Amino acid sequence: MGVINLTPDSFSDGGFYLDPEKANSRASELIKDGADVLDLGPQSTRPMAMEVGAEEELRRLTPALLAIRKSNPKSIISVDTFNSKVAESALNMGANWINDISGGRRDPELLRIVAEAGCPYVLTHSRGDSKSMDDLTSYNHVTNDVCQGLLRRTDAAINAGLNLNQIIWDPGLGFAKTNEQNLTLLKEMEIICSQDFPVLVGPSRKRFIGSVLNQPNPDLRLWGTAAVTCRCVQAKVSMVRVHDVKEISEILLMANAIY
Repeated sequence: MGVINLTPDSFSDGGFYLDPEKANSRASELIKDGADVLDLGPQSTRPMAMEVGAEEELRRLTPALLAIRKSNPKSIISVDTFNSKVAESALNMGANWINDISGGRRDPELLRIVAEAGCPYVLTHSRGDSKSMDDLTSYNHVTNDVCQGLLRRTDAAINAGLNLNQIIWDPGLGFAKTNEQNLTLLKEMEIICSQDFPVLVGPSRKRFIGSVLNQPNPDLRLWGTAAVTCRCVQAKVSMVRVHDVKEISEILLMANAIY
């Protein structure tokens, strides 16, 4: 899954793809580099990000999504949103997946929309929101607690009408987890992958990698990201969400050959 953030304030590529033509060009580049899914993000979800609301998300998303869909009619497009209005509009404009970092907590109506659409749904473990999540990192055992949290949100999704085969789990690296907790989740990823759901992991350039590498610049965290994606292959994760698709695609090919 290749990332295209349509925001001015995302932690790594904020401001790069506000122009729909640049977003469309980036989409074509990512597909050429090996992306199977494009993930369009109209709202930054980094710690302390300001929420802009559905109308602003749609203003950012609509021209880019329409341009990318027109240029790449057969490509899988995911939209990263927790707003039901954005999800509904995105699916109507040709998006294929919804990637919800709140797991349906923030706007339960989103689950109904996804259920009616019958589309794949990335259900992420998180707590709070961008401004509160760093204060919500208390767990008994982070991996078991994350699994239980994902199961609870899965139950909510099923009760809203989703089928089990629509759901993809994301353990939510960086969302209400400390650096050490993120590393524990990676060390114990087989536990999450044993629950009979496809698992997506989004490690790309994140803060915990910067902490390990002592690298404050997100753009210089490629090789730390690469190490994490190798571990994901070993644990039989189904998909990784990254910025650097060309490099990580080659790393995944090699890691798959090994594991």
